[in-house]
Formats: sequence, structure tokens, C-alpha cells
Amino acid sequence: MQDILVSEGKPLSEVERVVDTFLAPSKTFTDILRSASWWLPFLLAVIVTFGSTFAISQKVGFDAVAQHEIERSPKSEERMASLTPEQRAKQMQISATVTKVISFCFPVLILFFTAIGALVLWASFNFGLGAKTTFGQMFAVWMYASLPRLFVGLLNIIFVYAGVNTENFDIRNPVGTNLAYYTPDASPAIKSLLTSIDIFGLWTLALLVIGTAIISRKSMGQAAAIVVGWWVLILLVGVGFAAATS
Repeated sequence: MQDILVSEGKPLSEVERVVDTFLAPSKTFTDILRSASWWLPFLLAVIVTFGSTFAISQKVGFDAVAQHEIERSPKSEERMASLTPEQRAKQMQISATVTKVISFCFPVLILFFTAIGALVLWASFNFGLGAKTTFGQMFAVWMYASLPRLFVGLLNIIFVYAGVNTENFDIRNPVGTNLAYYTPDASPAIKSLLTSIDIFGLWTLALLVIGTAIISRKSMGQAAAIVVGWWVLILLVGVGFAAATS
């Protein structure tokens, strides 16, 4: 298959990169060949994440979030039922605190999972297809490709302040952008599968294919085989784990 042709255009500013990720993604990913900077999408992710976490803290409360997390797990409910009232209260306080800390530390998790994803793709393209990408380029591609996910956080902020579904708030799936949101009574395995059928998640997947094809100078088909292949594998593992632990 013929390598994808990449034409160098004029250098883009960081703001232009973000805008073009939505309007003309090939321009953004081509510019990553010039500079692997990724600070602006990360900054936007931090702002949206803190905004969403603050909204949850103010309008839902992490005690309610922790309670819902326990209710969605039969094993957790069974374990809590075996405790004394004092033990349950202490465990709920611990769960709420842990959930709150993780939520406010989520930007660190963004960096961690971006690094893992970039490393996997870098190794897959370089050793699997003989590409000559750098880890930094893959890291930047992942950051920019993840920009559509910011809409989930923005929608969550709007809906939480509007009081939409705050009584049954699910911090793992707060906004109805995927099919699992509309099937609350489905089995854990089915919910895991349906969660992956998400508008913004699939948008991100498509951007990853475009971005990795450009920086690796490989065809879209080759890039899709690797990116989608890993996505399917992770999906199957997640569904299997949910089935095994339910």
C-alpha cells in the first residue's frame, strides 16, 4: 500500500491547532510533524475536568456519588449490608473521600493514560509497520485526538447545574452520549459494551486513525488496523472483566 502523502503547510498556532482538530484535523496532525507541543489541549482538559468536578461537588455531593457507586455493584451492596451502622458510615465516608480525591487528581490520570496509549501506538507503528514516529509525536496526537471528549465534561457541567438526573448521578457515565446511558438495567457486560458506542469516543477514535496515519506516513487502512484493532481488544477485555466480576 502506498504511504500517505503529507504536505507541509504554514506553521499553526496552538489555538489554530485546537480549532483545526474539529474543522480540518489533517492540518493539526501534519503540524505535529513540525512541533509535538500538546500543552493547550491538556490545559483545556484540566479546566473542563476541574469545572465538572466542582459542579458535582456543589450540586450532587460526593457522598451521593459514592452511594450510587455502591448501589451499582451487588457485591459492594452485600458487603456493606454485613457491616454495622457505624462501620457503614465510616466506609461511606472513606469511599466519598477517595472518589473526591480521584476526581480532583484526574488531570494526572489523563497524563498517565495518554502516556500508556501513546507508548502502545508508538511501539505498534514503529515495530509493526516500520514507521519512524517519536513517542512525543504520538503523545501529541493522542492529546489532540481526545479533544472531542471535552464535550462530555462541558455537557456534564451544564446538566448538573440544570439539575438533570442529579438524584441518580453516575460519575462513570454522567451524560447520555452512549447507549449504556439509556439501558440502566442491562447486565454489566452489556453496559460495558454499550458504553463504548459513544459519539465522542468514536470521534476520538477516528481522529486517532487520521493522526497516526499522518505522523507515521502510512495509509489510513494501516493506521485503522492498528488503532481500531487495539480498541476492539480493549473493548473485549473490558466486557469480559465486567462479566467475570458481576
